[in-house]
Amino acid sequence: MTLDETAWPRKTRDLHNHHMDSTIWDEFAFRDDDIIIATCAKSGTTWMQQIVSQLLFNGQEDLPVAEMSPWLDLRIPPKDIKLAELEGQTHRRFVKTHLPVDALVFDANAKYICIGRDGRDVVWSLFNHHVNANASWYDALNNTPGLVGPPIGPPADTVQQYFRDWLEKDGFPFWPFWDNIRSWWEIRSLPNVLLVHFAHLKADMPGEIRRIAAFLGIAIDEKRWDAVLEHCGFDYMKAHAATSVPLGGAFWDGGAETFVHKGTNGRWRDLLSVEEVAAYEQKALAELGPDCARWLQTGAL
Repeated sequence: MTLDETAWPRKTRDLHNHHMDSTIWDEFAFRDDDIIIATCAKSGTTWMQQIVSQLLFNGQEDLPVAEMSPWLDLRIPPKDIKLAELEGQTHRRFVKTHLPVDALVFDANAKYICIGRDGRDVVWSLFNHHVNANASWYDALNNTPGLVGPPIGPPADTVQQYFRDWLEKDGFPFWPFWDNIRSWWEIRSLPNVLLVHFAHLKADMPGEIRRIAAFLGIAIDEKRWDAVLEHCGFDYMKAHAATSVPLGGAFWDGGAETFVHKGTNGRWRDLLSVEEVAAYEQKALAELGPDCARWLQTGAL
């Protein structure tokens, strides 16, 4: 099959909630070299934005990544402001999304990087994100005009209860998890889609960054390679979190360093019961099938 004959994904629905307004994709004017970073959330999105920025800007320090790479489908700020800012960018653009494939406009010339992470690790990171959110975060999400659906409330008292609610209600209190993962998995063979796994980034960041660079068609300047690696490391990102976190971390108690939390996996192992672990794994298998469930847990393709 040639590229002209490829069955490219099509937008078939809109997704609205306290965070999202997918209709912005209908108005986004693609450029042929655009890069879209896609995750379900708390799967390494900010890390990937940092990696891409370092590849595009050859290891430059203190890049304002959060400003350069907005979350396109976040419903704040208003669409006209966000779209105008993106139209004014002169560098190669890289934006993020937390939408499933069928809720965004898919462009055959753009490059899509999808990051996966075990759902249990996602929940632990999500709980930290939610429990440290301050009044300004709730006010922006719940009181900005245009809210569709119920407001977001405070998190459960414990991370274990948060996990149980998330599993029982499919991504609650944020948005559906399984169809997001499934939708990106189903288009993994397209030539402009790259799957990356959080665990592989942890195990071999240099190798994964080279793979990402090759996919994006970016030649690595070996003289700047050490700087790229340093600036993509967790310690550097934690120390410079204000440049990569939205609004410099103003929405979270403790600031940007709270948003860039631990970057570790497996914190659930000593806190979930055998029955809860089994329930998650059975759910993953039923929702994703064996191959995708294995990839989500381990990164194995």
